[in-house]
Amino acid sequence: MTMHPLQRVASPSRGLSALIHMLGMVSFMTSFSYLHLFPRELHLGFGGAFKFLTIIGLGLALVTFAVALLADLILSPSLFRIKNVLSVCSAPLAVLISTLYWGICAINKNLVVPPDMAIPVLPDVGFHAMPAIMLTLDLMFLSPPWTVKGYGAMTISTTIAFLYWGWVELCFSKNGWYPYPIFDILNTWQRVLLFTFSALLMTGSTMALKWVYGKINSIEKFKKDALRPLKDE
Repeated sequence: MTMHPLQRVASPSRGLSALIHMLGMVSFMTSFSYLHLFPRELHLGFGGAFKFLTIIGLGLALVTFAVALLADLILSPSLFRIKNVLSVCSAPLAVLISTLYWGICAINKNLVVPPDMAIPVLPDVGFHAMPAIMLTLDLMFLSPPWTVKGYGAMTISTTIAFLYWGWVELCFSKNGWYPYPIFDILNTWQRVLLFTFSALLMTGSTMALKWVYGKINSIEKFKKDALRPLKDE
């Protein structure tokens, strides 16, 4: 298939692209296996481990890379396009999760991780950093530029944020406890502010990823070069 002029590395491809997507899948599947090897009480009950936004983001990252790897192996343009659509949701969500998690941990880790649920450094990085790293790597070097605009990014982010809030409240109604300690501290209006802020932060993540992509792949130069023949005429 014809590669977009701004795409740095050939993808779909059975070479470097497939290797990167395979490594990402190994990382994500290792994190999921950790949940089964070391089950915690908070992973039980209604919703299972998917009560946690981290696990939802990890699952979406896994699906995105699974589609990408399949596209690499069978050289499918259709699956490649599906991967790029999924990436518009999964990459900003992964960046949001990393930003919120490590930012809140810097203030007080007990707000997101109960003291009796602390996990070692490597699994922690696997859950809360690797999805953002691998999806960003895929976007910057293995993908065409995103076409989503600010309004579209805000719509996607707001939908995801408040769907998750509804999911958290449903799980609370069944289990009687929240997955993250911070939810026990906040009242309803404070939660509204938290999820609104998260939607704005995810929108900012989308636009920031687009901006970094443009800088790395010289999108402004590409636009000027594309307009030059028109000016010459």
